[in-house]
Amino acid sequence: MTIRLDEGAGEQMHALVERLYPLCRSITGDGVRATLDIVGEYIPLRVHEVPTGTQVLDWTVPQEWNIRDAYVADSAGNRVIDFAASSLHVLGYSVPVSRTMPLAELRDHLHTLPDQPALVPYRTSYYKPAWGFCLAQETLDALPDGEYEVCVDSTLADGHLTYAEHVVPGQVPDEVIVSCHVCHPSLANDNLAGIAVATFLARALAETTPYYTYRFIFAPGTVGAITWLARNKERVDQIKHGLVLACAGDSGQLTYKQSRRGDAEIDRVLQHVLKASERPHRVTEFTPYGYDERQYCSPGFNLGVGSLSRTPYAEYPEYHTSGDNPDFVFPAAMADTLAVCREAFAVLDRNRRYLNLSPYGEPQLGRRGLYDALGGRSDTKEAQLAMLWVLNLSDGEHSLLDVAERSGLPFDTVAAAADALRGAGLIKA
Repeated sequence: MTIRLDEGAGEQMHALVERLYPLCRSITGDGVRATLDIVGEYIPLRVHEVPTGTQVLDWTVPQEWNIRDAYVADSAGNRVIDFAASSLHVLGYSVPVSRTMPLAELRDHLHTLPDQPALVPYRTSYYKPAWGFCLAQETLDALPDGEYEVCVDSTLADGHLTYAEHVVPGQVPDEVIVSCHVCHPSLANDNLAGIAVATFLARALAETTPYYTYRFIFAPGTVGAITWLARNKERVDQIKHGLVLACAGDSGQLTYKQSRRGDAEIDRVLQHVLKASERPHRVTEFTPYGYDERQYCSPGFNLGVGSLSRTPYAEYPEYHTSGDNPDFVFPAAMADTLAVCREAFAVLDRNRRYLNLSPYGEPQLGRRGLYDALGGRSDTKEAQLAMLWVLNLSDGEHSLLDVAERSGLPFDTVAAAADALRGAGLIKA
């Protein structure tokens, strides 16, 4: 599988992040729909609306939250906290409020980061009715005592949970899922960079004829992934591999978090690709905390789904703060994350087990023109060795990735050798 990507993909992904950044997203609501509308300009999406009250596994689809405006104004009418300036300024899922109160009472509803006084935190209250505002500690410290007008113009009512899918058809119905969460407000690395990389990965795959069918899932975190699993429970056996994308655009090294299985094919492929590329990287074991890999890897499903990020969640100071803005993510970093996904899926798509059709002794390669076909290649000796390795390990038990790892040869060289041997009728899948 050869993937061609438009030049400047990093800059295009960063432009998408900047465009999505102002929108107020949550686990439900028009912010999610507006986000999916924009993504839908890049790739066709099938959007699903699941009604409030729908039972999804052990969860229930919550009421839908939408917000039009919110502010705290001083006695002169100046907005000292303003939702219009940043969607982070409002506690997610805040219930409506319109009151005037003294600062001493208002403080119980204000959220800051005393250790990071210049940053605004991201806070939510999805399942407990509440209202509140988030602001920088230095802004709070500058507020004088007095009366303040408080307004949250929001609605919390029966509606829908919204998620979307994009499918790239493959040669077989077996699927690879790529999942990213679409529920965070103005946070560029967590989650917009993942959305951007997933979008451009889907565009790149659409220019090919992949072996697997690739299903991209854009859903709110936790309850959205659970909703998708509940609605697709009868067909999850088709899912052979998967990858969750998050925190995909910061300047840190790449981090791959293994699936619950730890030895799933996607785990081996990502580790092989990262190691072979000699990129700085880290591989971590599965934990049931993080993003939606924990839903796909819950014991009842136990899918082979890992997670790819750069600096993982909660490991950078800007995590879930206003510091996670478009300046915190970089075109080159997103392009690098995208490149690793492309490389990994290229390996995954070509990783097969073969059976040697001439297993008694080494078959004569010269009379079949296999050595002549290598003439002029700079890696002729390596390619010849790859043929011998593929022949020797094509016993129906070893995959091409097994061959590459055992021989120390590049996967591309091993796959090319397998193609040549198959063309000569010496092996079959």
